[in-house]
Amino acid sequence: MVPLICVVAGVVGWLLGWHLGVDNAVYRSGALAMLQGEPLYDRMYLSAEPSWARLPFTYPPTAALFFVPLALVPTQVAWGILGAVSVLLLGYVIKVCVEAVPERPQWMDPVRTAVVLGVVLLGLEPVWRTVFLGQINIVLMAMVVVDVLVVGARGSRFGGVLIGAAAAVKLTPLVFVGHLLLKKRWADAGRAVVTFVLLQGLVFLLIRHDFTQFWWHAVQDPQRIGPIYWAGNQSLNGLVLRLTDNADWSMKVVAPIALLIAVPCALWIRRLSPLPALLVTAFFGLLVSPVSWSHHWVWAVPLVVYLLSRLPDRNPSRAQLAPTVAVVLVFASCVLLAMRNGKAVEFDWTVVEYLIGSAYLLVPVVAGGILLARRR
Repeated sequence: MVPLICVVAGVVGWLLGWHLGVDNAVYRSGALAMLQGEPLYDRMYLSAEPSWARLPFTYPPTAALFFVPLALVPTQVAWGILGAVSVLLLGYVIKVCVEAVPERPQWMDPVRTAVVLGVVLLGLEPVWRTVFLGQINIVLMAMVVVDVLVVGARGSRFGGVLIGAAAAVKLTPLVFVGHLLLKKRWADAGRAVVTFVLLQGLVFLLIRHDFTQFWWHAVQDPQRIGPIYWAGNQSLNGLVLRLTDNADWSMKVVAPIALLIAVPCALWIRRLSPLPALLVTAFFGLLVSPVSWSHHWVWAVPLVVYLLSRLPDRNPSRAQLAPTVAVVLVFASCVLLAMRNGKAVEFDWTVVEYLIGSAYLLVPVVAGGILLARRR
C-alpha cells in the first residue's frame, strides 16, 4: 500500500506541479546532463534542475549512470518511483536481517516482521526523510545488506559486486571493503574493488572531462556539499566543526580518533556474527565519514531489528526493552529538526544543546562504551 501511495503521489505531484524530492531532482538532472553532454561539475547547478532544486551534483560521475532510469519520467514521478522502491527495499532489508539472526524470539517471523516493522519504522527520521527528499540511502543500504548477508554468505561468485557498485554511486560504502577483509572474504573484497575500478574506467571512457573534474577538483570542494557544520551532519567531523567554529583542520582531529576506535571495532567485526558485525562497520563509517547527514543513518533500521531479536520470547523486562526503546526514541524524535540550526547558530550552542544536537552519533558511541565496559 505505501509503495503505491508513493507512486500515486508522484503522478499527482507532476500534474499539480508540486515540489517533490529535491535530491531526486538533482539525481535525475545529473543523468540528463550526462546524456546530453552537459558537464556535471563545471557549474553549481545543472540546467535540467527545477528552480526549487538548484543544488550542485556532488556524487561521482558513475552515479549519473545509475540515475539514467530516473531521466525517463518527470521529476515528481521519478520521486514517487524511487520512494516506492525504497519502501519495498526497506521491508526486504528487515526480512534479510531477521533471517540472519537464527536465535530469535518465536514471534519474530521474517515476513510478518518485515511487513510490520517496514511500516512502523517509516516513522524514523532518517527513513522518512530519505523518502521525502528522494534520497538513495535505503537503496545503497539494501545493496550492502544483500551483498554481505545473502550473496556473499552463500559463497556466490558475485560476492562484493554490489558493494563495489554502491561505492561507485556514493564513496562511503567503500568502508565495507574493509569489513569483507576483516571477515577474511578475500575474493569478495577483491571483486568489490574491481567492480568499483571498472565502473570508474567506464566513466573515464564515456565522460572523461567529468571524471577528471570530480577526482581532481569537485571531490575536494566543500562548497559543493554545503555548510557541513550544520546540526544535520551527525559525524565526528561535524561535531568538531561545531565545537571549533568551522576550523579547517577538523579532520586532523578526527583522523586519530577514527584510528583509535577502529581497533576495538575491527576486533568486534572479527568476532561477531554477520549482522552485528555489519552494524559495527556501518556505524563506524557513519562516525568517521566527513559528512553523515541525518538521513544517512537509515542503518538504525537493522539495528532495531537486531535489538528486537535479543528479546526473550515472553514478558521482556524493562531493562531488556530499554535499548530498543532508546534507539527508536532517538531516531523518531526528530530532535535534530527542532534544534537551533543554520546561519552558523550552531557555534553558539550551549552544552545541553551540543548533547542533544549530537543525538545520532551518541548512539554508537554509547553502545561501544557499554560493550567495552562489559568486556572489562
